[in-house]
Amino acid sequence: MLTFEEKLAIIESFPQLQRKQVSLGRVNFHYEGSVHDKKIVVQHLHPNGNGYVYAGHLPKTATDDKGMVNIRDYSENELRSLIEASIRYLSRKPEPKAETDAGAEVHEDRWIGPGQQTLLLVNEHDLWNVYAGLNLEESFESYKEAEQYLLEEGFTRT
Repeated sequence: MLTFEEKLAIIESFPQLQRKQVSLGRVNFHYEGSVHDKKIVVQHLHPNGNGYVYAGHLPKTATDDKGMVNIRDYSENELRSLIEASIRYLSRKPEPKAETDAGAEVHEDRWIGPGQQTLLLVNEHDLWNVYAGLNLEESFESYKEAEQYLLEEGFTRT
């Protein structure tokens, strides 16, 4: 588990976030460039290492009722990836769902890779998110980018 100071250093490496002190030594980080009503990206980062990151781009089953994910046990890479995806999500206005060549809406694709690992590619709002279980692995702006990534990693669509 990363310490409070390590998490703080990672979060402060995002120049678009503004630090706001709150009660009990906790810290929030706001993204003033948000095109959504939501502006808090990091909420209640506590000196004990606990805290939350907004993840409105994730399925509701992966977040609490406010769209937040607990980052207590996140690694540096997981934390960076989640904050980057949160900022990307808050930076874009929702667009209509992408469509396949046949004209049907695409919601999710299942991909199988090396060692029979299964990944799920999900179109959520204006991002294409790749999940390993409930864990967000990558986010892409288009289906083609996500597909290219998965193919390069040795995955095939099922």
